[in-house]
Amino acid sequence: MNQPVATALARGRRAEPQIAAQAVERALERAGLSRANAVLLFLTPHFAPNPESALRAAARAAGTLQVTGCTGAGVLTDEEWLLDTPGAAAMVFGGTMQLGTPRHDDEPVLSLCTPSGMTADWLDSETPRLGAVSGDLFGHGPFRVWSMTRIVDGGRVDTVIEGTHGVVHASQGMRALTAPIEVAEVQGLDLLKLGNYPALNVLVQSLPQNVPSPDALPLHLILGGVTFGDPDTAIREGRYRLNHIVSANLQDRSITLSHPLAPGERLFWAMRDALTAEREFRTTLDQSAADLGASPDFGMLFPCMGRGPHFFGNRDRDLDLLHSRFPDLPVIGFYGNGEIAPLDGANHLYQYSATLGLFTATP
Repeated sequence: MNQPVATALARGRRAEPQIAAQAVERALERAGLSRANAVLLFLTPHFAPNPESALRAAARAAGTLQVTGCTGAGVLTDEEWLLDTPGAAAMVFGGTMQLGTPRHDDEPVLSLCTPSGMTADWLDSETPRLGAVSGDLFGHGPFRVWSMTRIVDGGRVDTVIEGTHGVVHASQGMRALTAPIEVAEVQGLDLLKLGNYPALNVLVQSLPQNVPSPDALPLHLILGGVTFGDPDTAIREGRYRLNHIVSANLQDRSITLSHPLAPGERLFWAMRDALTAEREFRTTLDQSAADLGASPDFGMLFPCMGRGPHFFGNRDRDLDLLHSRFPDLPVIGFYGNGEIAPLDGANHLYQYSATLGLFTATP
């Protein structure tokens, strides 16, 4: 069942309210609507100090106070992505679709928050979440989220798209350098041994040939992956959480991680890799389409700010692949500072990932 929904992106030299209005007006025109039931509006960080006038302009253009969204490091639609330039991305909803209060069911909750609004008790809910953390390229802020055309002081927003059915998946896209290995010895944040060997030795021996020695480790690209469930299938099925490397310690051959491990857990060394990320996102698209069980009417894509065009060589391959698979699909999203989606039966805050939601209108 097709419903009126469309997106548009607008840009300008300065963060002016008419940019938000232009994005909404173009989206309305594409959807064939004179007014919208609701609007998703994402703005670049240039608007964060004072987004209220842009929100009011968007609401006037849409003819509704149902304007929800946040600022992000950059914004995207099915047409294009935008970084480093003031801009707005809007998705308008008509027909029977609108934004509503989350229910206690399996339909995805669109979840947007600021870094200070991200708490473990909020993330921990039985209902699957889809979204990201508001961010900018430097992590300094300010960060803003809004609902009903107003800034939300608590720094987080939950809403559902009524009149739709949706599915959520995440693509981490890590290149595994080892199989999952049992954590044998830890001390605080220091990982001392994997299996029978010093942790640093295991990592060094697994590195690609173009990384010559421990003192040249590209720590910004290498991470640990802690698996859930069956370790033999965890990497392939994406059942792992990332653990960042803080330092490699040559004296005792240990590795300091950002989160503590427990003996008996399974960890594999992984590396950020564009080709692996692209290949995995194709699989994510296949799985999402199969789980939805119908042709999607719109989509939402939330890539990490460290995964988008800067990672793929000035192209957003996630967006390219999504557009190639569904050429006419309206898509909206932003580049965030953490991505939100389920993992192993619970909601999870991802890093360096892309979370995808596909939605179809219901009768």
